[in-house]
Amino acid sequence: MEWVILFLVGIAAGTVGSLVGLGGGIIVVPILLSMGVYFSVFSKVSPQIAVGTSLLVVMFTGLSSTLTYLKFKKVDVKSGFLFFIGSGPGGIVGAYVNKFFNTSSFLIWFGLFMILISIMLMVKDKVPRRDTSSKRQIERRFIDKEGREYKYGYNRIPAFLISFIVGFISGLFGIGGGALMVPAMILLFMFPPHIAVATSMFIIFLSATISSITHITLGNIHWLYAAILIPGAWLGGRFGAVINSKLKGNTVVNLLRIVLIIAGIKLIYEGFFG
Repeated sequence: MEWVILFLVGIAAGTVGSLVGLGGGIIVVPILLSMGVYFSVFSKVSPQIAVGTSLLVVMFTGLSSTLTYLKFKKVDVKSGFLFFIGSGPGGIVGAYVNKFFNTSSFLIWFGLFMILISIMLMVKDKVPRRDTSSKRQIERRFIDKEGREYKYGYNRIPAFLISFIVGFISGLFGIGGGALMVPAMILLFMFPPHIAVATSMFIIFLSATISSITHITLGNIHWLYAAILIPGAWLGGRFGAVINSKLKGNTVVNLLRIVLIIAGIKLIYEGFFG
């Protein structure tokens, strides 16, 4: 029964992560840390093992959902590589700087920050925007299933710098970059929500692959747990991508807002009581 629960956790993490572009680590890590308390068959997992195992699972979630999103032609591969070039080094620097800060207080502030992002997503359509399309180095177009055309784009250097900052903050607080990358793409570069989520999963796949290799060399993988979680995460990644393709853009944004609020509250709780 316990192994079935772990398999279902993989499905849930893969589905939610793929649906809103966050990867799923926000579900896997706390579950792994608490399973030993509720089920005697599970040994107590250290934070390092939980993070390492989660990243390996997220790598497969990212691959599964990316392959599915590619079939729907929703992954902006070129933008994904550009953002990864910035967010990858940013995450490394953030992880290094983390040890110089009081983690608890930063978790609280970052939880509040994520809730603020959720509010910004709620009012984004009510804020007047200037047309900066003539100044963009890179232009993209996307037509959704309702036939509506979206235009979005960015300049390379600002995109690189913003993705570096996103990676830095993610590494600093130990959360998946998708929690910030998706809102950044939607709010700053006017990405359609579906494209932002799909491209985020591609970036997460690249990031998680590199991070997983590091954790494997450090011995931070619980291979039995990973073997049970990964098939569920693979199915969930595909399932979440299919669901996303059937939803309207506003629905995707609303789901993202809910997940960000939940994640923000979780971080605040961990800051106070963790």
